[in-house]
Amino acid sequence: MNGPVAEIRVAVRRFLDEVRPEAVTVAVSGGADSLALAACVGRLVPGACAVVVDHQLQPGSADVASRAAQQCSSFGLVARVEAVEVAGPGGPEAAARNARYAALRPSSGVVLLGHTLDDQAETVLLGLGRGSGPRSIAGMRAFDAPWGRPLLGVSRAVTRAACAEQGIEVWEDPHNVDPSFTRVRLRSEVLPLLESVLQGGVASSLARTAAQLREDCDALDSLAEAFAGDCCAVGDISELPVALRRRVLRAWLIEEGVPELSDSHLRRVDSLVSEWRGQGGVWLPGGFVVRRAHGRLVVEPQS
Repeated sequence: MNGPVAEIRVAVRRFLDEVRPEAVTVAVSGGADSLALAACVGRLVPGACAVVVDHQLQPGSADVASRAAQQCSSFGLVARVEAVEVAGPGGPEAAARNARYAALRPSSGVVLLGHTLDDQAETVLLGLGRGSGPRSIAGMRAFDAPWGRPLLGVSRAVTRAACAEQGIEVWEDPHNVDPSFTRVRLRSEVLPLLESVLQGGVASSLARTAAQLREDCDALDSLAEAFAGDCCAVGDISELPVALRRRVLRAWLIEEGVPELSDSHLRRVDSLVSEWRGQGGVWLPGGFVVRRAHGRLVVEPQS
């Protein structure tokens, strides 16, 4: 049997066969992507759960969340609503994402997210526009425990068609058409223009590029692990290729507790190795500074 529902079922089965999770939870917003995924999981995984996160950012959000939970129950899922408070640094999108992921994190098993091929393309373009380096352009992983994304090869058009085929009523999030959000403008303006200029297939091409970059990043990360022992000794890493040396430094800084490292942070730390002129330390997020002294790099709290 061919069709949108069958395409989603094949993608979910393939993911579950590869990962073999001990428990499955679906994150549901009430939109087409997550509902199409939830309906499929409800048929394939007996005892699976669904969690609907209510961000409490819009009037009537509790009703939307309750309705989505009821739909999930009709699919055979054990459903519940988690209300969260959205607050914190990084703007409303980042704060909402942090609150959502905190509420969804399971005690065991995997949480399936409804990210599609189109979401992957948007993520790649965001990373490219921000100059965040290959790790950002590599996009989202299909499995990054405990998060699973079985629909990364499925288009948004397919999830909508699957919902229509099954008579599933979909909620349209007003934020998804609000041009004040960068991702919305990418979705509604940039990607359609690229599809027109390049005569189609852009989303798939961006997703393939992301997959190739992830493979390259994984290979370099694996090589970098060989230098994890004493990478703060400058003499041990100074002759490494730049791409490998920065990965060694990144792993070391993360191990030292430095959070939220960006490509620009790594480049400045790398300059203490590759462009040493006796300069001062490099300030990093989390209240840390990296200095070079006696041929070694050291991480210290900022004074």
